[in-house]
Amino acid sequence: MKIGDKVRFLNTTGGGVVRGFQGKDIVLVEDEEGFDIPVLIRETVLIEPANDMQVRQSTKPSQQTFVQQTSTIKQEEEYKPEETKEGELLTVNLAYLPVDIKSLSSTNFECYLINDSNYYLSYNYMGRAEAGWVSRATGVIEPNTKLFLEEFEKTELNDIEKVCLQFFAYKKRKPYSLKNTYSVELRIDTVKFYKLHSFKENDYFEDDAMLYSIVRRDLAEKELIISPEEIASAMHEKEVSQRPRIQPIVKKEKSPIIEVDLHADELIDNTQGLSSSDILEYQINKFKEVMDENKRNKGQKIVFIHGKGDGILKNAILKELSSKYKSAYYQDASFREYGYGATMVTIK
Repeated sequence: MKIGDKVRFLNTTGGGVVRGFQGKDIVLVEDEEGFDIPVLIRETVLIEPANDMQVRQSTKPSQQTFVQQTSTIKQEEEYKPEETKEGELLTVNLAYLPVDIKSLSSTNFECYLINDSNYYLSYNYMGRAEAGWVSRATGVIEPNTKLFLEEFEKTELNDIEKVCLQFFAYKKRKPYSLKNTYSVELRIDTVKFYKLHSFKENDYFEDDAMLYSIVRRDLAEKELIISPEEIASAMHEKEVSQRPRIQPIVKKEKSPIIEVDLHADELIDNTQGLSSSDILEYQINKFKEVMDENKRNKGQKIVFIHGKGDGILKNAILKELSSKYKSAYYQDASFREYGYGATMVTIK
């Protein structure tokens, strides 16, 4: 990543142009209103690299800028993904994420390639058309990284109903175990793109995603051995310099589910003398207290047990969620554990 690149934020809307760096992990992005926003490099994705003319126009020939650019180039050269013991066996996935999960009926979708291994992969990602296979993205993905491949509209779902990923694995300037050449065809269930529950919590993204396994521990889901010459020919259809920006894989720790029982006898020692409205107010205040304590804990799941009853408490909770906590997702909690008497909230 360098000054002048256009990037998009992964975990929130918006993006802009790279104007500088703070240390080796923070990039300064100028938004549409001209403000410089500090963002973690791993939480951005490149959408348009800067050409030489853009870099010259966006920087001043000052000593400070020269030092900053030199430092940035040095950081890129020194970036080396750490190898893991598990990474000696290939694990490769395709991931699909909605751009706006709250507008699932109309949103665009993003496709990522996940390389959870210690090897470089030269890849060709294709979709099946009537006349044959069409390359949708080609290039090289570095070890232990996830790579943005493309963004597509819902009207294009038929184009990815059948996809194929071809790749071969290698390491640079060091010995490694020889791996097979892979060609894996998958049938994508495009109906799942219309269903919210198809996008699930995972190890690779903060947001819910739909994952398709290509290779797991060196074993392909469906493998067709082809000659290296055929893959090498497809690899050169696009120059390596045009490939999308990579991002290091950062596996997140899952937070335990918080369970809050809002039954009056669990919250209040003695309800004598309290009216129904008094008890309801106490229960709602407890609900707000828990929500406010966890509003910054992205991904936190909270189960509020309200009982089935006549639905007064549940309706009051849903009203609070829709009016004061619009960024949170909510749904009925597990029927097996709670019946119809609980609501699960996910902080977003």
